[in-house]
Amino acid sequence: MKKQLFGLPSWGLSLIAGVLITILLIVIGSLLETILGRGGEVGEGIGYIIYAIAIATVCFFICRNDPSSVWYVPILCNVGGIISAFVEPNFWITSMWIFICSGWILSVISAIIGAILGKKSFNSTVPR
Repeated sequence: MKKQLFGLPSWGLSLIAGVLITILLIVIGSLLETILGRGGEVGEGIGYIIYAIAIATVCFFICRNDPSSVWYVPILCNVGGIISAFVEPNFWITSMWIFICSGWILSVISAIIGAILGKKSFNSTVPR
């Protein structure tokens, strides 16, 4: 039986989180660009850092709850960044790829750590 968090399967939670955090990135980036007014580079950088941390946190908790989902949660959570890598013509030219790819690596690492901790907690609660 698969574990569910908030009554949703891991794949559904991953997609919802990916979309909501991408929207959050757009809002935060716009706000920071307005506040800082420096051509958007600083605001974008801070926005992508917050985006990467939020995605990694979600990956950790989803994979801790359902360790078998470690194979697809980082991909589904990062679907916005993956699509932008293929669609955005300036993705690999500007520094955007550094932030996004670092976020991918961070989310994979946090998903693996979450899955390991989830397996340990599951094994410790199973009666022998």
